[in-house]
Amino acid sequence: MDTGRRPVIAVDANPATKDQVTGTELFTREVVRRLPSVAPDLDWRLYAARPAPGLGVDVTVLPVPRLWSQARLPVELARLRPDLFVDLAHVVPAWCPAPPLKVFHDLAFERFPGAYPPADLAYLRWTTRRAARVCRTMIAVSEATRQDLTSLYGVAPDRVTVVHEGGGEGTPDPGDAAEDAARLRGFGIQKPYVLTVGRVEPRKNQLTALAAVERLPGIDLVCAGAIHDQAMAARLDASSSCHLLGRVTDAERDLLYRQAEAFLFPSLYEGFGLPLVEAMRQGVPVVATRTSSLPEVGGEAAIYILDARDSVAMAEALQRIRDDPALRRRLVAAGRRQAGRFTWDRCAAGVAAAVRSRLSLPEPARSSSPPSPR
Repeated sequence: MDTGRRPVIAVDANPATKDQVTGTELFTREVVRRLPSVAPDLDWRLYAARPAPGLGVDVTVLPVPRLWSQARLPVELARLRPDLFVDLAHVVPAWCPAPPLKVFHDLAFERFPGAYPPADLAYLRWTTRRAARVCRTMIAVSEATRQDLTSLYGVAPDRVTVVHEGGGEGTPDPGDAAEDAARLRGFGIQKPYVLTVGRVEPRKNQLTALAAVERLPGIDLVCAGAIHDQAMAARLDASSSCHLLGRVTDAERDLLYRQAEAFLFPSLYEGFGLPLVEAMRQGVPVVATRTSSLPEVGGEAAIYILDARDSVAMAEALQRIRDDPALRRRLVAAGRRQAGRFTWDRCAAGVAAAVRSRLSLPEPARSSSPPSPR
């Protein structure tokens, strides 16, 4: 490599431009907007199929309606000849004219193949398994995902760097009690509630959460998240103890967090678990399943359920939080400390460090002040 110039790093920023934002889109958005500031020693070239207003960084738009990642992007890579191509949350093209580095978020489709249409499952398996073969080094968003890469794909652990996601930085808006109450009434919520956040689908396990809450008098379950399984949504909606809200805005989500009695994360599998960080940051006591990445993210700041299908244990844990103010205070304080470990600045810096390691570049001298948040 020519040491007289900055290494050129091409990045697929396409997920950051989507209107509907889930965990991987949020990850891409928060990382790409920070990469130029956390690693100015690298020449970042960001690409997308559509404009990306509001990111605060320059994105080169390559407008093609179909086969963008498998056709248009590789043509640009062949023209640019970057030192490295980084896939943050999409796919490594089958023809990739640059050494690739991929971020792996989870292998849910391998653990729960029945949740995916056959064509989607085949494409996910093909692109992900191929990326695990062709990437000399890669990033996983949790130790649990690194272990999945090792156990399911035979990837050597030393080829995978763990870079945790962010979301725990900053002081949350405390809101206004009267305004919050009025907005909750607008959702039809008038009793204390336990909150779950995530897509409504079997892997997220909201039906077990409902069974737990139905054991507790005087409290409801609120489910926020896009509906992916209509039959499951119908069962939730049929319960007088459940408020099925569907997709909510960020402001509505934050309102739901700060007014919740507790946050229940009953998921069967998570690559990272952003809602867990969000809940801890908002000062909500957490009950979660002891599965995949959740103990890694929650640390000592949550009550864990050993069997994700055990609604009785979930109900008992929630009741403990309701009955024991000292336990509640301890979980809230521990949660805020734990959430503070996961920041997007740290995440972006971790991605940049993995890029330098892949190219055998030295770490630059540290600045006396951290990058300014955007």
